[in-house]
Amino acid sequence: MNSPSSNPKGEEHLKERLEEYMARFPKVRIIRTRKREGLIRTRLLGASVAKGEVLTFLDSHCEANVNWLPPLLDQIAQDHRTIVCPMIDVIDHNHFGYEMQAGDAMRGAFDWEMYYKRIPIPPELQRADPSDPFESPVMAGGLFAVDQRWFWELGGYDPGLEIWGGEQYEISFKVWMCGGHMYDAPCSRVGHIYRKYVPYKVPSGTSLARNLKRVAETWMDEYAEYIYQRRPEYRHLSTGDLTAQKMLRKHLKCKDFKWFMTEVAWDLPKYYPPVEPPPAAWGEIRSVATNRCVDSKHGATGAELRLDVCIKDGSERTWSHEQVPRSLVLAHSTQRNLKGKGQASKRRVLIRVKRIVEKVK
Repeated sequence: MNSPSSNPKGEEHLKERLEEYMARFPKVRIIRTRKREGLIRTRLLGASVAKGEVLTFLDSHCEANVNWLPPLLDQIAQDHRTIVCPMIDVIDHNHFGYEMQAGDAMRGAFDWEMYYKRIPIPPELQRADPSDPFESPVMAGGLFAVDQRWFWELGGYDPGLEIWGGEQYEISFKVWMCGGHMYDAPCSRVGHIYRKYVPYKVPSGTSLARNLKRVAETWMDEYAEYIYQRRPEYRHLSTGDLTAQKMLRKHLKCKDFKWFMTEVAWDLPKYYPPVEPPPAAWGEIRSVATNRCVDSKHGATGAELRLDVCIKDGSERTWSHEQVPRSLVLAHSTQRNLKGKGQASKRRVLIRVKRIVEKVK
């Protein structure tokens, strides 16, 4: 699928050059949209013209590993009301090095600002064979396989979602609450380039926030209030008409979100409670000597920590000092990144919290 790019240089590679390259693959068709539609509507268009029994969605910046497809198809063959996701490995955006994510097999989750998270598989769900698929409440986003009939029974993606963002929550909630299952398959590996910035402009500027509110209002019932408490600006956003989506939920006799939180994502509140005590401190961790900031590679537990250039707005390297449990957390990241352990270190860092400077051992 090719939706016109806003980058003229990118368009050079997506026209004649792409046609020439893909001519060597007779099974591949290139479908182009007349105007920029964004990820969500472009995927819907691709699904509508697909001829296979199973739809497999991948981002363009991916590299499928050896034997990646059979583990996805196997689960769907056992139960067509199943969505299966591969394990997403990391391709470094600078040098294309390939490595697994820190923690490898983990369950997909979210915090109450609707940032995607990964949490450990609880003992109750541990498999005798670690290569067996495991249940996951929420998919990471772009990479999954689904029976085509089941995809359309669920209404596909909500066509009211714009460009990208929030669609992974919508399809995940819909699958679980409306009678299906979702698994991650450890034997299916697909590499994904995690970019440091979004290389294109979003036309409306607020589509992500609007999308998240649209999903919350359709599927999350009273739990949407926890999002608005953290993102009060969402309260005043227009979601557009939700009549068709709410009718679909009623027609499919979907369960409520409380059921989802109790039966599917029951372990999520342990890591991301809807109501939590405020952090003791909030800000960047800056080296006074080098004037660089502490950053967590890939933003996951167990990942490398490094000193990097401080971003002026601090949005990507903001840490909070949580009280319960005591830990340093990289804001908008996976989970607890630094945990106190052993004897107190004599080294000190400065946590700058707006106008306050607090020393932390």
